[in-house]
Amino acid sequence: MSGILYGLGVGPGDPELLTLKALRLVKEAEVIALPGQVPEDTVAFKIVEGAYPELGKKELLAVPFPMSKDPEVLKSYHDAGAQKVKEVLDQGKNVVFLTLGDPTIYSTYLYVHKRILERGYQAEIVSGITSFCAVAARLNMGLAEMAEPLHVIPATYKAEEMDELLKLPGTKVLMKSGKRLKKVRDSILRSGQNAVMIENCGMPEEKIYASAKEIPEEAGYYTLLVVKDKK
Repeated sequence: MSGILYGLGVGPGDPELLTLKALRLVKEAEVIALPGQVPEDTVAFKIVEGAYPELGKKELLAVPFPMSKDPEVLKSYHDAGAQKVKEVLDQGKNVVFLTLGDPTIYSTYLYVHKRILERGYQAEIVSGITSFCAVAARLNMGLAEMAEPLHVIPATYKAEEMDELLKLPGTKVLMKSGKRLKKVRDSILRSGQNAVMIENCGMPEEKIYASAKEIPEEAGYYTLLVVKDKK
């Protein structure tokens, strides 16, 4: 009998935000898959290790993903990653694939998940705390109230459209601004809206920027902004 693949959300960075279900599945897992060349160096590994120090004793499966937008490059890595997972499942072993935040929100894991299902194997998604919910909690604020809409936008892909996107009513969550941060920040300043930014939420190197004027021109990959209409 083939094993089962679990796509497991480990939350945004704080090991205490791991769910009880996530921790149980990690402890029970025969193989832990991580998105990187060296599993022990990944952020997901370090988060879970903070709650389960024995993680490094598990059988670890490295599943590299490139920082690329080239469809052909991405497809080759996604195919290869799914093949590596399939080979372990064929041994009858369950695989727990660790991914940041929640697996259903802009997660690379989903590309492997779909391929495994297409090949007739069993795969399940285990929800984790999303980065934008953790950011709102960290900032002691709500994201949406009453009939206020909430928009989740992948800013690195949508930076050229940001002036128009910021006209949407309600709260805008801008994820993965990274290398396009200066352009995103400039759009926010032009809009005149309120904005806050967190880099590495819940991690030791966390930084909070309380207004649009404080936002730097560059920041790390794990950067998230919340933009609200002025009231």
